[in-house]
Amino acid sequence: MDWAGWALFGSVATTALTAVMIAAQLAGYSRLDLPLVLGTVVTADPDRARVVGFFIHLAIGQAFALGYAATFALLHRATWWLGMLLGLLHVAVALTVLLPLLPGVHPRMASHRAGPRSTAVLEPPGLLGLNYGAQTPAVAVAAHLVYGTALGLLLQVR
Repeated sequence: MDWAGWALFGSVATTALTAVMIAAQLAGYSRLDLPLVLGTVVTADPDRARVVGFFIHLAIGQAFALGYAATFALLHRATWWLGMLLGLLHVAVALTVLLPLLPGVHPRMASHRAGPRSTAVLEPPGLLGLNYGAQTPAVAVAAHLVYGTALGLLLQVR
């Protein structure tokens, strides 16, 4: 496996994914602020949360990049289109499993079951992240396609 490539290009791909998500948020396509959501797991201060959340997302991205690298090594090939296919699988799991489970572990996120007495400051993302805007799923798909394509192009199979 390409360990040096994984370490470097996993960070590059995750930063690109995060940049696409933040740019889409700033352009009004989605209200999902992933660094804020992840960072508020550990701190209530929104400014600190964004910084901490970026690094949490970078670490999570590295873990997923390891999975991509392992898949490429098992298949004895790394291509942009294989990276895109893995990106589609990745985003499908993120939108249908990981985001909807987040309210169950996030101390500052409301859930649909919490009721009106909840003091949570973040709304739950819901299925496909639709609570953060109708275009959120499309933004997430585009960002994960960038991530997968970058890894497929940059990682070497040995």
